[in-house]
Amino acid sequence: MHYDSAGEQKKLQLQELEEMCLEAYENSRIYKEKTKRYHDKMIYRKEFSIDQNVLLFNSCLKLMFEKLKSRWIGLFTVTKVFSHGVDEIQSDSTNKSFMVNGHRLKHFLQSPVLLEEVEEIDLHALIMNFNHNPCPE
Repeated sequence: MHYDSAGEQKKLQLQELEEMCLEAYENSRIYKEKTKRYHDKMIYRKEFSIDQNVLLFNSCLKLMFEKLKSRWIGLFTVTKVFSHGVDEIQSDSTNKSFMVNGHRLKHFLQSPVLLEEVEEIDLHALIMNFNHNPCPE
């Protein structure tokens, strides 16, 4: 008789554990849906129009010396917009046209005020110079 009550108690514990597990799965699913809705709501939808200036993301892998350079290249003009997310762009410097995925483009926001020339510093030469002469006197 003592064994029967212990067996019943074990069955109840297993059922409670299974219910808690199912409840945890349900809570996880609800949380996932909420975060997906929030994320989808916060995504900025990029829509491009013809004759709009854009920048192209350069996805080529580069080494350490270029890690401070911008990965957005060129100034391109959108020539065609397709419904499936592909845009045809034309380079302003070479006048070559090619098609790219819209995820690789971003709007080019032109500055209303002309900025003065900024001095460029060659980091590679600066590092090489520092390695040859670490303590300037």
